[in-house]
Amino acid sequence: MGNHEMMEKEEIYSKVLRAGRRTYFFDVRATKAGDYYITITESKKFTNDDGSFHYKKHKIYLYKEDFNEFSDILKEMTNYVVSEKGNEVISERHQKDFKREFDATTTTTDSKDETSNNASESRFTDVDFDDI
Repeated sequence: MGNHEMMEKEEIYSKVLRAGRRTYFFDVRATKAGDYYITITESKKFTNDDGSFHYKKHKIYLYKEDFNEFSDILKEMTNYVVSEKGNEVISERHQKDFKREFDATTTTTDSKDETSNNASESRFTDVDFDDI
């Protein structure tokens, strides 16, 4: 039996969650002893400057003896985030909009500073060191 056939035989049950550039794979697999465990894989797509792309993957192996505690902590953490920040997603787009607003405010302030600096500079005389 080839390596590919072993991989297919190991997978018992699978679900996929697509979330923008990220994809999550939830797979039930079998150990050599015939027991089950879960793998959770995050796959993230990155585009290179030349238009080609590659994926980075991170995998968690979750065994039955850890299911209850993992589930409890995951539920606690998700509840905490929702209670602290609500369900609204603060996306990169929103962050870019905020940065644009911040930059516009900063630019306006900087322009005022430059105007006052230019007025200050006009009070100085241009000195040529050959004159000294």
